[in-house]
Amino acid sequence: MKTDLTDTTASKINKALVLGRRAIGTPAIGMVLTLVIVTDEENAYDALKAASDAAHEHPSRTLVVIKRVSRSPRDRTRSRLDAEVRLGADAGTGETIVLRLYGDVVDHAQSVVLPLLLPDAPVVVWWPVNAPLDPAKDPLGALAQRRVTDTYACEEPIRELAARADAYAPGDTDLSWTRITPWRSMLAAALDQVDCKVQSVEVEGEEYNPSCELLGMWLADRLDVPVKRTVSSGPGLTAVRLDTDCGPVVLDRADGSLANLSIQGQPARAVALKRRETAELIAEELRRLDPDDTYASALRYGVDRLNESAKGDRAGEGDALAVAAPVGTVAKAPAKDAAREKTPVRKAAAK
Repeated sequence: MKTDLTDTTASKINKALVLGRRAIGTPAIGMVLTLVIVTDEENAYDALKAASDAAHEHPSRTLVVIKRVSRSPRDRTRSRLDAEVRLGADAGTGETIVLRLYGDVVDHAQSVVLPLLLPDAPVVVWWPVNAPLDPAKDPLGALAQRRVTDTYACEEPIRELAARADAYAPGDTDLSWTRITPWRSMLAAALDQVDCKVQSVEVEGEEYNPSCELLGMWLADRLDVPVKRTVSSGPGLTAVRLDTDCGPVVLDRADGSLANLSIQGQPARAVALKRRETAELIAEELRRLDPDDTYASALRYGVDRLNESAKGDRAGEGDALAVAAPVGTVAKAPAKDAAREKTPVRKAAAK
């Protein structure tokens, strides 16, 4: 069931929801959270499709906030709110409300969204593109327990990691981090099979892929070893090599689907490590609503490295975790406080 409302208000939208639920015979609300998607018209379809697929695992009320650009000064003075209310088969397992904001109301989206949030339920805000520099201080982000961004969608994704670290607040996360969950799980499991000390790491992947940088930051932060960042043609993250005192541990995925795990003294084995769709990434993020301390630690470690490289002005030398890192550069982990307990990577596995 789909209801179109033109030049409407939040009160009328709520009334349409009640009437729609009665019409399709489901007066009860069985949703576990409110997912707010802030996007533009161009990316709204893909984002909504991913959210609808994720709703099969997490029934939710999905609010799609589309801020329309006014074409003339006269249009910018005319505030208007249009809405599409989708229930039943048109909304999957939850409820979907598409909000299109015009004029001055674009700058006050939180006043439109707030009356439409599910009572006593968590709120997650997702920016598929054009995320604010400080999501926690954004008017919509301030309403949420979790704030999801995607640095891969930025024009300069590696530099964006520095901004994310400077503005990090508990509850922030990034889909570039979610993409490497299987890699972190597999590497942690591989190290559980050997009793060796890791001496150095090499991470190979596309040049401007923030997931590669985040994986390198995580390994450097957890293992306190040098990390070499090398560039490949992709797709995405292609290989990780752990040099240990017992021999190399290599996880190689050349085709973006099937990986090969090699451990010294053991037969090589094939492991499924396919690149996941956005719906799977969002579904994973909705499984937890508490702060991700592992992500925060890895993010802050990498930003420190980026800042040190920039301040050192080491032109031509480059840093493995800096912008446009050249092939073969090495990022050495800074000396850690002797009182700090080192956490093995096998105990810092994926979410």
